[in-house]
Amino acid sequence: MEGLPILTLITFLPLAGALLVAVLPSRYARPVALGASLAAWVASLLLVIGFSAGRGGLFQFVEKVSWIPSFGIEYKLGVDGLSLVLVVLTTTLTWISILASFKPIQTRIKEYMVAFLILEVGMIGVFLALDAFLFYIFWEIVLVPMYLIIGIWGGSNRIYATIKFVLYTLIGSLLMLVAILATAFAFQDAHGGDWTGAFDFQALREFATTGGGFDPTLQLLAFGAFFLAFAIKVPMFPFHTWLPDAHVEAPTAGSVILAAVLLKLGAYGFIRWTLSLYPYAAQTFAPAIIVLSLIAIIYGAIVALVQPDLKKLVAYSSVSHMGFVTLGIFVFQPQGMAGAILQMVNHGLITGALFLLVGVIYERTHDRTIAKMGGLAARTPVYAAIFGFFVFASVGLPGLSGFVGEFLTLVGTFAVSPVAAAVATLVMILAAAYLLWMFQRVAFGELSGFLAGLGHHLTDISPVEILTLAPLGALVVVFGLFPGILLDTISGSVEVAVRDGASGTAIAIDPIAVAIGLGLVAAVVVVRIVTIPFGRQPAAPAAPAAEGA
Repeated sequence: MEGLPILTLITFLPLAGALLVAVLPSRYARPVALGASLAAWVASLLLVIGFSAGRGGLFQFVEKVSWIPSFGIEYKLGVDGLSLVLVVLTTTLTWISILASFKPIQTRIKEYMVAFLILEVGMIGVFLALDAFLFYIFWEIVLVPMYLIIGIWGGSNRIYATIKFVLYTLIGSLLMLVAILATAFAFQDAHGGDWTGAFDFQALREFATTGGGFDPTLQLLAFGAFFLAFAIKVPMFPFHTWLPDAHVEAPTAGSVILAAVLLKLGAYGFIRWTLSLYPYAAQTFAPAIIVLSLIAIIYGAIVALVQPDLKKLVAYSSVSHMGFVTLGIFVFQPQGMAGAILQMVNHGLITGALFLLVGVIYERTHDRTIAKMGGLAARTPVYAAIFGFFVFASVGLPGLSGFVGEFLTLVGTFAVSPVAAAVATLVMILAAAYLLWMFQRVAFGELSGFLAGLGHHLTDISPVEILTLAPLGALVVVFGLFPGILLDTISGSVEVAVRDGASGTAIAIDPIAVAIGLGLVAAVVVVRIVTIPFGRQPAAPAAPAAEGA
């Protein structure tokens, strides 16, 4: 299997499906798109079977073809434990999202399916690329189809949301391109003008960690550029403001992929690229990133607590949960790093399911206002039971996968800063508060007049909708009871990432610059907290046909 181009097959099977959808009549768009995504999923499972966890953090199934030899740019793909679990997460959520789109998307079906399959190509490519230029190409590919998915099939305020999403992401990614070029020029200059390996991740990593490393000033500037691109994508506070708008306006499947996979691109970038290439800068900025992570955990929980819109509540919960991911990464502890990666996978499964469940009830009511949903359990008991299961998983109930990632993150954080661990632990109480309070208001009590007025239109969850949720529920249970399945797979990647991050020491920075930076962060924090929208009414809900518009 090592000799087969399995990684290329996984990456470009969705593209082949997109081309097939484009040339076939519209009536074949749904089954062909689902078939292509399922084929990529099966190929990723074959990759799992052939993957050897005992080879540490070494890349496996490496495929390399010279692309632009004059600059040392290659088409190079490879997989380790970290990228493996994220690729499988991507292929799993993609076919589930396409299946969940069958009923809601009723117009321009071919275009929607083509966009979704190309989106999958970009996401998989980001996780597999071992050439910095190729990584950037895949990173940018993701932007276009998501722009179209939100902008064409989104809600009533979709144009504002999608332009905001693109502007935020594009600014960060363009700066990242500058950092990639600067790093490549520095590498070739250190090697006598030879461009060989100037964009190769493995060559850059070896030089950065054992071959002398890059200039401290370059590290600080390049890390800052990478940080902005990845922090926007995660999204970290205070770069998160595009996320609630994009989630609320996106169609259900778009929200699922946005939360379950796209947010992980930033966290993956932190682990793969910044820790390995700029370890001194990573150590320098780690205290500030830990502070921002704690702010994100607190802020996301507080704002979620007061949200009247069901979808926006889940969106803000993502800000809080992803704060645990960046916290675990930058404490440079094995337990924290393992917890961060597990949290990435678990957040993808659980929050993806929650967005699917929000979509289920929206299809029946065309409303997401929590106050109007009281008493759902009386009319839709199966839906309420499934919703409750994933709510408890998101809270971090022991025995379900959400618990393990947060626990390991807190253990790793405690070894570095007991105060930071204590703050993060206390905020978990807020997570339980906003999720359980939301579930109590939605599921129990007297049937609301709004729901009673829907009559026979308020039906329980359908078999197809259960089919989209069943794999996620099964994985939540399996990874909750047997977390060793994931921990063994990622152990080599965790060891390498922690070693790379710890290989540097903090760079001395002008105290005045530090004071100015902290002052700016404090000002942003104060402004954001003061303007928390307590009691603000949500925008008017989208028209019933919004997802297919």
